[in-house]
Amino acid sequence: MRLKDLEGTLQKVSGFEEPKIKLEQYCTTPHLAARMIYTAHSVYDDIESKVVADFGCGCGILRTVLRQIFSTQALDIDNDALQIAKENCSEFEVDAEFVLTDIISSSMNHLRSKVDTIIMNPPFGTKNNKGIDMIFLKNAIEIATTSVYSLHKSSTREHIIKKSKEWGVECEVLAEMKVSII
Repeated sequence: MRLKDLEGTLQKVSGFEEPKIKLEQYCTTPHLAARMIYTAHSVYDDIESKVVADFGCGCGILRTVLRQIFSTQALDIDNDALQIAKENCSEFEVDAEFVLTDIISSSMNHLRSKVDTIIMNPPFGTKNNKGIDMIFLKNAIEIATTSVYSLHKSSTREHIIKKSKEWGVECEVLAEMKVSII
């Protein structure tokens, strides 16, 4: 898995035609998605032969390049987003189970001890959903048996580090990147 190849592949992934702003649907950029998956795979060995879940999968950009994994679930609250994710995965011949669910209010107990790694770019909570990113993160931490890779605004870093200590989990900032919202 080469970083340049990942990013090139992700340039071809379809995004939202009509993003739902209240759900904070913004496409993760190919550059950011490639970096995230490459790091999880190449540096931490948390992708290949693992059970991976993509929380709030949106159009599926984080999932699309994951061919080597054992099993995956792509979860989202929006059926339209899941349809785009299905089409993207089909286009790239990637299997996934697509689950329509509300990650913040549904019980995720059925996933507990069944998911090794969770990847996600959660809503940041800037559109009337204050704190939603932390709910996503807490749920992911409770479910993943190995690691959680999550994208957050740098302005929330200290809060996330503090909450991680409270939750008794190790937290590491893997990269700081400038990203424009698409």
